[in-house]
Amino acid sequence: MRINRYLARAGVASRRASERLITAGRVTVDGRTITDLGTRVEPGEVVRLDGEIVTLPSSFTYILLNKPAGYVVTLSDPQGRRTVADLIKDVEAHVVPVGRLDVPTEGLIILTDDGDVAHRVTHPSFEIDKVYEVLAGGVLEEEDVRKLEEGVELDGRKTSPARVRVLSRERSSTRAEVTIHEGWKRQVRRMFEEVGHPVRKLVRVRIGPLELGSLPSGSWRHMTYAELTSLRDALGLGEH
Repeated sequence: MRINRYLARAGVASRRASERLITAGRVTVDGRTITDLGTRVEPGEVVRLDGEIVTLPSSFTYILLNKPAGYVVTLSDPQGRRTVADLIKDVEAHVVPVGRLDVPTEGLIILTDDGDVAHRVTHPSFEIDKVYEVLAGGVLEEEDVRKLEEGVELDGRKTSPARVRVLSRERSSTRAEVTIHEGWKRQVRRMFEEVGHPVRKLVRVRIGPLELGSLPSGSWRHMTYAELTSLRDALGLGEH
């Protein structure tokens, strides 16, 4: 197993952040300082980060959480705001949230200590769908839908094409389902603002094959074996 993948699977950091630790000379394998990202870790070799032994967990934990509005997607917050860690206090494993939802956004969050899964869910190159239900102000016209689906300019870059399905139109609001596979900061909100329809409520209802379903707001549960199998298949990870 490559050293950066080893560190990611151990939950030390994302694969990219692990690469920075390696090139900074902070990682050793059997006492040898490693800076080559192509270095492989063989069974029985001892990996250390800053002198501390890094081991792979014998099994990983996979949590699905329905995040309520008002919580920060992090394990600690210097401003003292409520975090998703407050909602999973009875989870013994050191899981971390995969990706982000901004504070007012609700819905599905994965938390895990499996670095490979976390990396592939969040990296846009794997094109894992994230599906949101949106309540937007005003009536979303077909021209607005077309613009969203083709991609809109944000910070000088164009978003990848989205899939938009209008669920209902009222006199002063529209409900829609939006599917993207990127994860820019406040992306869905900013996309709708760009076409003149500010978001009033935003809920993530699906990540890849995983659905929010009837999980109550603020509650969590372990991922089922079938869910994990379907997720790993979608991520190209195969059997587990």
